Amino acid sequence: MLRKTLFAGAVLSLAATFAVAQETPPGTIQPNQERKPPAATTAEPNAGVLFAPERVDSEGVVTIRGQKIPYRAVAGTIIVHPKGWDDAARREKAPDGKDLGAGNNPEAEASMFYVAYFKKGAPAADRPVTFIYNGGPGSSTMWLHMGAFGPRKVVTVDDGTHTPAAPYAVVNNDDSILDATDMVFIDAPGVGFSRIAGKDKEKAFWGVDQDAYAFEQFILAFLSQHGRWNSPKFLFGESYGTPRSAVLINNLTTGDSVDFNGVLLLSQILNFALSVDGVDNNPGSDTAYITALPTYAATAWHYKLVPNAPADLTTFLKEVERWAMTDYALALTAGASLDPARKRQAAEQYAAYTGLPVDYVMKANLRVTGGMFEKTLQSARGLTTGRIDTRFFGPDMDPLSKTAEYDPQAAALSSAYVTAFNDYARRTLGYGAGKTFKPSVPLYRSWDNAHQPPGARFTPRAMLNVMPDLASAMIYNPNLKVSLLGGYYDLATPYFQGWYEMQHLPIPDSLRGNIEYHYYPSGHMVYAQAASARALHDDVAGFIVRNSRR
Repeated sequence: MLRKTLFAGAVLSLAATFAVAQETPPGTIQPNQERKPPAATTAEPNAGVLFAPERVDSEGVVTIRGQKIPYRAVAGTIIVHPKGWDDAARREKAPDGKDLGAGNNPEAEASMFYVAYFKKGAPAADRPVTFIYNGGPGSSTMWLHMGAFGPRKVVTVDDGTHTPAAPYAVVNNDDSILDATDMVFIDAPGVGFSRIAGKDKEKAFWGVDQDAYAFEQFILAFLSQHGRWNSPKFLFGESYGTPRSAVLINNLTTGDSVDFNGVLLLSQILNFALSVDGVDNNPGSDTAYITALPTYAATAWHYKLVPNAPADLTTFLKEVERWAMTDYALALTAGASLDPARKRQAAEQYAAYTGLPVDYVMKANLRVTGGMFEKTLQSARGLTTGRIDTRFFGPDMDPLSKTAEYDPQAAALSSAYVTAFNDYARRTLGYGAGKTFKPSVPLYRSWDNAHQPPGARFTPRAMLNVMPDLASAMIYNPNLKVSLLGGYYDLATPYFQGWYEMQHLPIPDSLRGNIEYHYYPSGHMVYAQAASARALHDDVAGFIVRNSRR
């Protein structure tokens, strides 16, 4: 989850990677009993080097659409290293005697925590496996685990208000996708129960390419350790997990010669120049205002602030999308040359669609950022509108501020997810005794955003854009299918932004049929709304089943 802050290589000696991964087979520990690691790895939260892999096995049953599915669960860790670690390990310094630098630290390593669910009695060769992760960067995967697809889910309030404090109900998840695929929920290095070894080693894992390489290593090692090389394979990423997926699938496809059957992108952002948060710091770039407008309109429609609005949300949004891409886009493109009468006309239409005052839109020069919208829409009632899910709202912290100071949806749900996962991991999975679970780590400012897309002759100076990575993977593997999933009430990654990115993906027209689109009357965490969670299951399970057939 854009924890939701938002913010994606060639493999060096895969043989060495697999050798290290298999040198120490994962041991088995009993529930609530820690495997004793080497002395250097006992400290929390950051241990020394040389982690010991861990593994706990358990069993359970989940009922999905009336079908009882027995499963085996594995909670454990896989050890990964920074990019270039295998070369660096053979030498203390680079040939010129200089420090090896970020991403090439021979002393750095990470233990990546995962929980895998395997349907009992299903042959591994024919059974799909899906690798699942949230984003951040710096978010654990408890959101997708306890809210979307795990066999148990936490019950939260869905009326836009704050979920009451513990005790929280954790129930059978009728929307788990274990009926269609085995699942592997993965925590990035340094978050959740994952750990990075050694002081000041985080920079070897906290960056676009560093992060993707760690996940790449993890997946290749998992396929070997669990005998899943010939299974149909899928990636599922949410939020920052979508740019991670773009870089990761390109690395796996073009660098490792490992084709995947499909990639599922929930709450997508591949081009960060299209983010409506902070776009005011990039004058002259107006596309983000255009792609955010339909979400502003959906939110106003939800709160019944749109005069004479159609009863059907999707019908209304098609009208708004057309206006955003035509008259509104032309008004923004004109800049200072825009005729005052036309500007006033555009402001009036904008206000009618979004529920904002006309004068406010005029003062904003037709350009309203996400934070401004969240702060202003319900300010007359003293309320701040949610960012992650605009159906949520809460009291203003500062009535005089220009932008929202917090996200009501994150405030409303976070405690339920953190509490439920901590309890579930320790009581049900038997993992976590003596360990601290880190729901998220604030990496927004320290994240290394440098990335050179495939085919680029130099590293772009602009904001991160991994659209070329996804395009490269789709061209290299023309059978790769992509599913774009989004919520109409998501202002962190507006649904129309994702659609816009896909329409501008640099792929041949012959491959555009490989992309499918699904939208829901929910927010960034689509599964936080009951009806949308059910529809999400059906769309995801259907996509996986269709694309797993020989």
